[in-house]
Amino acid sequence: MDKLRERIRYLHYSVRTEEAYCFWVRRFLHFQKLRHPAEMGQVEIEQFLSHLANDRKVSTSTHRQALSALLFFYSRVLEIDLPWLNQIGRPRISRRLPVVLTREEVARVFSAIEGIEHLVLAQLLYGTGMRLTEGLTLRVKDIDFDRNAIVVRQGKGAKDRVVMLPRSLVSPLRAQLDRARRVWQRDHDEGYAGVELPFALARKYPRAEQSWVWFWVFPQKERATDPQSGVVRRHHLYDQTFQRAFKRAVRAAAIARLATPHTLRHSFATHLLQSGYDIRTVQELLGHSDVATTMIYTHVLKVAGRGVQSPLDGLPGEAVAKASMRDLTFEDSGVESWRVEQESSGYELEFNPTTRPVFGAPQVLSQTFQRSVIALAASR
Repeated sequence: MDKLRERIRYLHYSVRTEEAYCFWVRRFLHFQKLRHPAEMGQVEIEQFLSHLANDRKVSTSTHRQALSALLFFYSRVLEIDLPWLNQIGRPRISRRLPVVLTREEVARVFSAIEGIEHLVLAQLLYGTGMRLTEGLTLRVKDIDFDRNAIVVRQGKGAKDRVVMLPRSLVSPLRAQLDRARRVWQRDHDEGYAGVELPFALARKYPRAEQSWVWFWVFPQKERATDPQSGVVRRHHLYDQTFQRAFKRAVRAAAIARLATPHTLRHSFATHLLQSGYDIRTVQELLGHSDVATTMIYTHVLKVAGRGVQSPLDGLPGEAVAKASMRDLTFEDSGVESWRVEQESSGYELEFNPTTRPVFGAPQVLSQTFQRSVIALAASR
């Protein structure tokens, strides 16, 4: 495993890639009873991948990630150049539409989120389209208030880009920097090590790690030990901390969708396209290498705004049953009948179900049962 980590770092892969590759190689070796990897080949790898797909029911992206880790391990670490490396089939990627919140739903999430720091970060992600990691690792020097711009460093694919600084975020960001400066000053006065610097900048500029310009915009409240160097220092806000706060906000806002912090990025792109901005501009702001990746948001717009009318809406009014849902209750009165009123025709429908369950208190019918009653009422 040490050799695997050494090779990954030599190629300047991200920390997340290192964690994922080490995880899957370790899982593969344990699945094969800790046999030496040089003794195994295509058959053993396909057995493991089949176990993931059939027994563990992993998604296509997880399947491909495990395969990529094993291929990297055999080709780059063990340096085994065998024909079967290219013969292992990759699962086909299924295109899925992203979850997008409306502007009103975004405002409700912002109103429900706890903590001013979490609120500023959420507004920053939605207002700029940054990924969560890009927002968390933002440094003081990357915000340019004079030009209303933010420089995103080392984004996905180790690429830099420039995004806009929303005017409504100027004052909240300045206040956040004031809070961060107090944290930086306290660490400086107590003699703790500065923040982590990328690559070898700490050796090239020994005092840079303790300077204010390199400090985090969103620092973590408590210091922690650097897992690679063992130095106790201040890290940026943990992604799990913000993800949990965002999940609570979505639940408090009564949004019945699986929204995550990355949903703010999807909403940013979709709302820009709805406002009339061209696809190339959105591609540049998101940092996509291929415009085909950005085109997925046009499919979201087609679903929501194409204006196609459902044939159900074209039926005559009397053909569609409009039962009053408030009357669909069981009453604990001992009466073996219940009644549904159809508002469109005015008649009442009465039933005597012999297998009806008995409830101790009024209970609302299930949605499936409600739909059955409406269908029966419409056929009368």
